[in-house]
Amino acid sequence: MRPPHHILDRRQVHRLAAEHLQAHLKFQDYKRKASAQVLWAMLLAAAARITSLSDACQRLRDAPSDETARKALLATLPDYATLQRQLNAALAGHLPKMLRRRAQRLAIDLTLIPYHGQPFRDPAEVYRGQAKDGTSHFHAYATAYVVRHGQRYTVALTGVTKGEPLKDVVQRLLRQAARVGVRPRLLLLDRGFYSVAVIRYLQAARHPFLMPVVCHGRSPKQRGGPSGSYVFRTWKTSGWSRYTLADAQKRTATVSIGVKCRNYRGQWKRHGRQALIYAFWGYQPPSPDAVFTTYRLRFGIETSYRQMHEGRIRTTTRRPEVRLLYAGIALVLRNLWVWLHYAILSMPRRGGRVILLERLRWETLLLWLLHVVEERFGVVDVTYTERDIEYELAC
Repeated sequence: MRPPHHILDRRQVHRLAAEHLQAHLKFQDYKRKASAQVLWAMLLAAAARITSLSDACQRLRDAPSDETARKALLATLPDYATLQRQLNAALAGHLPKMLRRRAQRLAIDLTLIPYHGQPFRDPAEVYRGQAKDGTSHFHAYATAYVVRHGQRYTVALTGVTKGEPLKDVVQRLLRQAARVGVRPRLLLLDRGFYSVAVIRYLQAARHPFLMPVVCHGRSPKQRGGPSGSYVFRTWKTSGWSRYTLADAQKRTATVSIGVKCRNYRGQWKRHGRQALIYAFWGYQPPSPDAVFTTYRLRFGIETSYRQMHEGRIRTTTRRPEVRLLYAGIALVLRNLWVWLHYAILSMPRRGGRVILLERLRWETLLLWLLHVVEERFGVVDVTYTERDIEYELAC
C-alpha cells in the first residue's frame, strides 16, 4: 500500500474554521485592531482553552483588550432568530452529499447548560428542569444528529424556551434538517420526548420513531399490583405488546412496545432481571434485541454534547444571543472535525472509507487552534508581584 504523502497542519485547520464561521455569520469589523478576523481568533482561542473571551484576550500579549473584544462582539451580533439561522447554515456547510441522497437515522435530544442568573429580557429565556449542578434553571438547546458511522454530524440546532411544548421543538428541528436535505429514516428520541403530543405529531407526519417508555400507573411494589405501563417492568422474558397512553386533555396515542429483558450483570447492588421498555412506531424491528441495539446508537449524541462542552466558550453573560453563539461555535467546530476525518483524513479503499480517528483527535484540533492564535498574538507568560523570587529563594 502506498504511504500517505499529503499533510494537514494547524494553520490550515485554523483558516478553515475561521473562514467557514465568518462566511456564515458575517461579522463586521469594529476597529482596526478589533477586526472580524481578530475577533474570530479570540473566540477560537477561548473555545480551545474552554475559557471566557475576556480570559483569552488577557492571556494573549498583542490581542485587543477584553472590553474591546466584548464591545466588538456585541456590535456585530445579530438578533437571536437570525443568529440561529446562521448557525444552522454553518452546521450544514460541510455535510457530504451522501447524507442527502437517502434517509438517515436521526437522534434528537436536549442539552441543558446550568444558569444561576436572572433572565436578560424575557423570563421564558431560562428553561426549568430537574436540579443539576446546584440549580434548576438552564439555557436549553435541542439538536438533531445524524447517526451514521463516520458521518455523525449535527444538522440542526434550536434554542428551547421555558414552557415550550417539545412537539414544537421536534417539529422545528425536523424542518431545519429537511431544509438542508436530510430526511429522517428513523428518529431516536430521549425519554423526555415520551408524550402524547410528540407521538401524535410524529405519527401524523409519518416519521418512524423509537424511544424509551416512561412508566406510569402503580408500581409493582404498591398494593394492588402494577398497572399501566408499569406492567412491562414485571416481564422476565423479552417480547412485544401494544400500549395506549393518554394525557391530561384525554388525548390518546397508541404505540408498539418492545421489551428487552436481561440480567443486571453485576450492576451495583442490583440482582435479578432488568426489563428495558421501548415504544416504537412506523417500522418493524426483527427482535427485541434489535430494538435495544438500535437505540444504543443514539448515545452518539451524548458524545457530541460532551465534545461540545469541551469546546464551548465559558461566560457569565445574561444575553441569550451570546450563549447561543458559544454553543453553536462548538458544534460547528465539531462538524468540521467530523468532515476532516471523512473527506481528508480517511483512508480510501474499495467499498468505502476507513475513518482513522487517531490521525487527528478532537483535543488535538482544539490545541492546534490555540497554538495558531498564540503564535500570532504572543502569550503573556509573566505576572506582577510585590516580592522578588530571587531574593526569597536566596533566603
